[in-house]
Amino acid sequence: MQTHSTQPRFFLIDCNNFFASCERVFRPDLANQPIVVLSNNDGCVVARSREAKALGIPMGEAEFKLRPLLERYKVHVFSSNFSLYAAISQRVIASIESLVGDVEQYSIDECFVRLSPALAANALDTARAIVQRVQQWVGIPVSVGIAASRTLAKIACHLAKSYCSGIFFLNGTEDQHDKLFAKIPVQEVWGIGRRLAKRLYEADIHSVKDLKYADTDWVRRNLSVTTLNTVLELRGIPCIEDISAPAKARKTIICSRSFGEKIYEKETLAHALTAFVSRAAVRLRKNQLLAQGLGINIASSRFSDQYTNKAWQTLLPRPTMDTQILLQTAISGLETIFQAGVPYARAGVLLYELSPSTTRQGYLLDLEALDHDLRREQLMHTIDSINSRYGRSQIRFALEGTADEAWQMKQERRSQNYLGDWESLAIAHCKN
Repeated sequence: MQTHSTQPRFFLIDCNNFFASCERVFRPDLANQPIVVLSNNDGCVVARSREAKALGIPMGEAEFKLRPLLERYKVHVFSSNFSLYAAISQRVIASIESLVGDVEQYSIDECFVRLSPALAANALDTARAIVQRVQQWVGIPVSVGIAASRTLAKIACHLAKSYCSGIFFLNGTEDQHDKLFAKIPVQEVWGIGRRLAKRLYEADIHSVKDLKYADTDWVRRNLSVTTLNTVLELRGIPCIEDISAPAKARKTIICSRSFGEKIYEKETLAHALTAFVSRAAVRLRKNQLLAQGLGINIASSRFSDQYTNKAWQTLLPRPTMDTQILLQTAISGLETIFQAGVPYARAGVLLYELSPSTTRQGYLLDLEALDHDLRREQLMHTIDSINSRYGRSQIRFALEGTADEAWQMKQERRSQNYLGDWESLAIAHCKN
């Protein structure tokens, strides 16, 4: 029985080696050079250019273990520059939208496009136009998968990167597709993680083809409705909703970081917690939420002789999005759990008991308190707006300290923020 639809309904557009490609946009001298990008505090490799992959540099390996290899092959090493990557991502999405209209952004370097009948009739031409425009307007190479469902489009994009020059259209016959699917491991399917792949192996499901033809009753009974939808998507039946639709309200907000150096002083630790609370509060307001619970955590390295991991939490008198109230609460918690002489390596802040700011409970016996809260929230939103326009922490609480303190993330090889800092704008030289 024919289970597959070849009618094109979706594009999956994926930026190739995105972080490494971003580093090349303003550095044309890096073309065809091996590049790796490191995680927070310059720890592990989180992105590699095609040339770096060819050298056998593994993903996730610690930089210090790879240092001899990186030096031998003169690999260009960069610290993560997320502000630059986010700005370039926005430009990629805008370039795609200029051709196809609405885009469902899935991650910083991937997006789906639901094809209208007009676009579907000229799917290949539109895909070529997208590849050309993003390269011309932004300087980022992209691959495009075209298929009848989002899951198939992900597979098509995987094939586009692996076997052809940027575009793959799953529009062949059932038998042609099955021959391809038989060669692709099941863990390459969107949404099939390591644990689920292990269960599928136990059921003798090893390839994409095996999963496509899996018994739907068995999948429903033994796995989940989500996996059943994946099976149907592999058969060309769209089941996954718009991934850019508004998500359910968040239940918690966490801001946690490792430090660039060990911290012994309570004042410096307070500076770090202040910065983390401020960032968590910005997310709180961005999602139009109030928090009634706050928790903090401070810990040393697991490999330290003085290993400690202390946590503290409390409920506030009433829900708030006011950074100052959250800061005062966090600092009082730090006074309770701080231990002198411990080399602290990380800290974190948790906001919980979240509720929508649009459905707050009034204070019948204290109307002035409600008016004060609303005025404070307006002030917080104004600060967020200024920082969003002119750069993070242009207005900040003094307790955050300075930008060169020990708790700040190590980014010794960070490139310039060419798109978010006036001082870092690229300079063009004109030669006669």
